[in-house]
Amino acid sequence: MRTTMSNLPKELVEDIVSRVPLHCLRAMRLTCKNWNALLESQSFKKMHIRKEEEAARELGENRMIVMMDYNVYLMGIIVNENLSIKSLGKLTCLHGSKQVKISQVFHCEGLLLCILKDDDTKIVVLNPYLGQTRWIQTRKYHRTSEWEGRDVYNYALRYETNSGNRSPKILRFIDDFHHHPENPALRYETYDFDTDLWTTLDVSPHWRIISRCGGVSLNGNTYWGAVERNASAYIGHMICFDFTRGGFGPLIPLPFKARGLVFAPLSSDRAEKIAALFRTSKKVVIWITTKIDATNVTWSNFFTIYISNLERNLSCKSFFIDMEKKVAMVFDKEKGKKVAHNIINIIGEDA
Repeated sequence: MRTTMSNLPKELVEDIVSRVPLHCLRAMRLTCKNWNALLESQSFKKMHIRKEEEAARELGENRMIVMMDYNVYLMGIIVNENLSIKSLGKLTCLHGSKQVKISQVFHCEGLLLCILKDDDTKIVVLNPYLGQTRWIQTRKYHRTSEWEGRDVYNYALRYETNSGNRSPKILRFIDDFHHHPENPALRYETYDFDTDLWTTLDVSPHWRIISRCGGVSLNGNTYWGAVERNASAYIGHMICFDFTRGGFGPLIPLPFKARGLVFAPLSSDRAEKIAALFRTSKKVVIWITTKIDATNVTWSNFFTIYISNLERNLSCKSFFIDMEKKVAMVFDKEKGKKVAHNIINIIGEDA
């Protein structure tokens, strides 16, 4: 009796297909519904990600999603005596939209939520892994004030499980109390992929999210740097949006206060963590969570280096941690040049 793929155990089929090159998988999913269902299953995605991580570890390579020149790239970085940095591919190849520029990107389990630089009427969610694209119309609001500029929203992306099915969900909000305290724009809403609908949330914040820190997703929640509503710009807390509950938790203390703060996700010892980089005029400090949920957090200091060892204009747009080598790779733009080049600073106590 001849054995076909349909007769094999699902785990074996996933293992076989996970060895197929990525560009071939996009064509496979169009072959039949069964192949498409397999490639979109959570178990297959986890296996594929695990094998990619294993391959990167064998090479001693760190992989990071990076914004450069209004596009999104997957970068491979090997930190040793001869630093190696290479692009592993452009992730924002929008067919028929060659001129689209991306101003922000948010990542969740293989999906990319991209915010357009020159168009606030829509956003786009990409699955580079399967070559899928979904354009989403945003809701337009009219201010009661005389503000004529473009509203700048914050976003978060996660998967949500309903009746055994997993689908993405988007949080979108604006709160410009800091700039317009007398009449701020205050809107919080979520988008459901299954219904294609935006839903307004009832939020009355006694805090203020510092959007320049960026948000970071962890275990289905998203965290931002935050301060009390009328506090100064020194950031001493973070706050979590719980997608399951559909609301924000309390302010959670950070281990350090600074004007400059950037978050980054971190996978270590099979546990998901958050790394926080604090920048002052004298030093850079990185802390890593040892335990975290929507209401509590504990921290451990990763390293502290004084600014005399760094470029004074280091702005730390994004960063990545190499736990084994105990260094951080900080992505930035070169200052003081007519043409600003993308640069990477490797920082650490012994870097």
